Amino acid sequence: MSYDFKGRLKEGLDHLELSLADDSIKSLEIYFNELKKWAGKINLIARSSSDEEILENHFIDSLTILPLLKKTDSHLLDIGTGAGFPGLVCKAAWPGLKVTLVEPRQKRVSFLRHIIRTLGLHDVAVLDCRIEDEARLPSISSFTHITGRAVSNIKNFMAMVERFSVGEAKIICMKGPKWQVEVADTAEVLPETYIQEEVTELCLPFSGARRALLVYAPSRMQQD
Repeated sequence: MSYDFKGRLKEGLDHLELSLADDSIKSLEIYFNELKKWAGKINLIARSSSDEEILENHFIDSLTILPLLKKTDSHLLDIGTGAGFPGLVCKAAWPGLKVTLVEPRQKRVSFLRHIIRTLGLHDVAVLDCRIEDEARLPSISSFTHITGRAVSNIKNFMAMVERFSVGEAKIICMKGPKWQVEVADTAEVLPETYIQEEVTELCLPFSGARRALLVYAPSRMQQD
């Protein structure tokens, strides 16, 4: 029996109190199928992953940040996006979102560009560079939000994005159940340029895995 991606996605979205247009759900199904094809050739996800694990751990987990992005006319910078998590998944789900994906590994860049072409997406850029590349990623940019799901801890991530604090971009850290330990570890070294604005805790729908979305804003925005 083939996996009911659409049905399970809708169940997961209901759990998170999210809703998507039918066209967006179809785009995510195409993305899912292409991911599985390409993952047999290049390292995109763990090859032992079941369909349900791919759906929940990559697609639904990525979509947890969508409510934060829909509050504004957003431009998301996704650092180390890999196979497009969370940035390209959010773009496929909400075509009005502007996205810049940063991924230095060329095989993954090829996959990202394939998905963008296949889904006919616009206002999405793929940069095959590293976050430190000032020439291709100027500190003063139009980003409203910055995230990086693959970055190991908050301390490292905040150090990586500190130079963007000259703009107005908010930082979204996607963390697991031990997020409070990371926050405590970061407190002494957190740049004065950012302060924590909000925390959203949730559980993924099928595994019950706990997640937290931590939003940091440039401190000067709080002072204005």
